[in-house]
Amino acid sequence: MKIGLTYDLRSDYLNQGYSLEETAEFDKESTIEGIEQAIQKAGYKTERIGHAQSLMKALLEGKKWDLVFNIAEGLYGEGRESLVPALLDAYKIPYVFSGPVTLGISLNKAFAKQIVRAGGVNTPAFAVIVQPADIDKVVLEYPLFAKPISEGTGKGIDSASVINSKEELKKVCEMLLVKFNQPVLVEEFLPGREFTVGVLGSGEQAYVPGAMEIVYRKDTDNIYSYDNKENYIDLIDYIPVEGEMLEDCKTVALKAWQSLNCLDGGRVDVKIDRFGKMSFIEVNPLAGLNPVSSDLPILCGLNGISYQEIIEAILNSALKRIHIK
Repeated sequence: MKIGLTYDLRSDYLNQGYSLEETAEFDKESTIEGIEQAIQKAGYKTERIGHAQSLMKALLEGKKWDLVFNIAEGLYGEGRESLVPALLDAYKIPYVFSGPVTLGISLNKAFAKQIVRAGGVNTPAFAVIVQPADIDKVVLEYPLFAKPISEGTGKGIDSASVINSKEELKKVCEMLLVKFNQPVLVEEFLPGREFTVGVLGSGEQAYVPGAMEIVYRKDTDNIYSYDNKENYIDLIDYIPVEGEMLEDCKTVALKAWQSLNCLDGGRVDVKIDRFGKMSFIEVNPLAGLNPVSSDLPILCGLNGISYQEIIEAILNSALKRIHIK
């Protein structure tokens, strides 16, 4: 069996003049190497395809793969994560991870929250700021938290994201609208402990291999921001979760995962709200897979699950789902 690899290599975009923040969601060479080696160790042949444009060229040339391992994030628009799976669907080529509808909805944090809330998952009250005039319509209880509606890797998040007044709300939202050219999600701030939860598998077969608590060190902003994520070794401690707290994490994560029809593997971020209840923040159905620095491999490692086991679990989920042996 030949498995193609689709991805966005960070260095390719940096060489084109994009900034570190603009390329924050893209992958390092070590990520592609790690995935490729794990797939080969599992007994499969691999072929690097690259980003969406490279995939388009290959498809037009008539290339085919038995399966595509897709981690391409895309660069522009709310459908950027959906482009590669949509192209593969058009050519009836099966792939690993969620389909274009799930990826598009999950990238828009408000859409995702609406669906998981309808599925009975606790999530904070929120509003969407499309234009500055919407700021005056916000009727939520302070403190609030503001972030771009369709970004990842902590982009657009820093200490100013926690908002305590209408003046701060106006300043932060207007800045984010201009900087990211997309709506802003404003939600009631969750003051409690924060966790990220791994999920492997699909549907009723999905399970949680582990979760970890995000603990900020002294003199570090208690926000899972872009800077804190990039410098986590010096600023953050990751602690494996056990007992009743782990069960609470599992319940929220699996309900959210299944509500959004996420497939094969990823992460769900959760936090305790002002009433002491576990609350959904967001889902990442294309979670980072760097063997050393990505949250999913880190939390699995803390719970005794190797990188090889993660990749094989993802592959096996996809192969079972699409009936390939």
